[in-house]
Amino acid sequence: MNKSLIVIFTTICLDAVGIGLIIPILPRLLEDVVHDSHVALWMGIMTALYAVMQFIFAPVLGALSDTHGRRPVLLVSLAGAAVNYLILALSPQLWILFIGRAIAGLTSANMSVATAYITDITPPDQRARRFGLFNAMFGIGFIIGPVLGGVLGDLWVRLPFLVAAVLTGVNLLMALFVLPESRTPTHQRLHLAAFNPLKPLRWAFSMKKLLPIVAVFFILSGIGEVYGICWALWGNDTFQWNGMWIGLSLCAFGLCQSLVQIFLPGPAARLFGERGAVLVGVACSCVALTILAFTQQSWIVFAIMPLFALGGIGTPALQALATRQVEVNRQGQFQGVLGSAISLASIIAPLGFSAIYFMVQQSWPGAIWLSVVAIYVLAVPLIIFGTRKHDQATELAQQKENS
Repeated sequence: MNKSLIVIFTTICLDAVGIGLIIPILPRLLEDVVHDSHVALWMGIMTALYAVMQFIFAPVLGALSDTHGRRPVLLVSLAGAAVNYLILALSPQLWILFIGRAIAGLTSANMSVATAYITDITPPDQRARRFGLFNAMFGIGFIIGPVLGGVLGDLWVRLPFLVAAVLTGVNLLMALFVLPESRTPTHQRLHLAAFNPLKPLRWAFSMKKLLPIVAVFFILSGIGEVYGICWALWGNDTFQWNGMWIGLSLCAFGLCQSLVQIFLPGPAARLFGERGAVLVGVACSCVALTILAFTQQSWIVFAIMPLFALGGIGTPALQALATRQVEVNRQGQFQGVLGSAISLASIIAPLGFSAIYFMVQQSWPGAIWLSVVAIYVLAVPLIIFGTRKHDQATELAQQKENS
């Protein structure tokens, strides 16, 4: 593995540690600030605010990474994350927390730029494996971060946010002094249209073959928001977990997720096909979520973590499938499109899931997981039929190359 990949994977791992540090404790921070134990709606609003800013600025950052290089955009993103963590650590009022999240959303481009970076330096036939390693590094961060955050948060609710700020600062320095640029910047002038967050989506709508992939990313990304909003709340309401146990549960998931992403994406894509791997992952997630909805024993949560982790088995295949839709010099723009779709989902989903959890919190907290299963079921026809045209187009292209 070359130096650039080692640095970018380390950057993603440290970024995940920083994120993982705050997840177990964020509800308690909000309780401390608003002086109320029912903070699900505030969690949803805060997450949606971050996503609104990301939705507006992700296309600009994606275009800038194409014209001015991946590295400068990544540095700006890490700096914004560090400022956000400091504000979360020090703020005494809710509106200041919102400012911090807005800054983080405005500068957030870590995942999309890292994805474009890996695409720049990776041959197409190796991308599924490297995207699997990419996800594994993020999972490793979630092995370390949540447990550390839970333990630190039990000592002082704001301590994990300070540690996250320090880690992000280290990440920023490493990217500044070690990470090389992955492409030659063109320094083309950005038109004002680049600041229109809907423009990338219009570009995607003009290319019909992109719509199924973008829609699947939209739905699956929206589903992914439920865990950041509801996991810590559900663990406390159902099992009376403290920060340490919430962190341990996330650690168990991160460990299983890392093992799955390291060893299984390539074999799964070969065995089931890319679309089939996505469907297998959806099936595993639905079974695990159904068990979570009804369990009253905390040990069961840990017992089904391997099954839960298998839900992500198709993610690298979906990422690899998506990168083949556009030419090399449009990868940053396309990742900006996916970033916009993901951000749009991240605006809608937190508000919806937080509202659902607020309604079921007193009677049946586990019902939130059945709502996720229902959305998965609605998404299955799109995955099956919406990507069929892509599969046929890929086969035709491969036949032409072979001939």
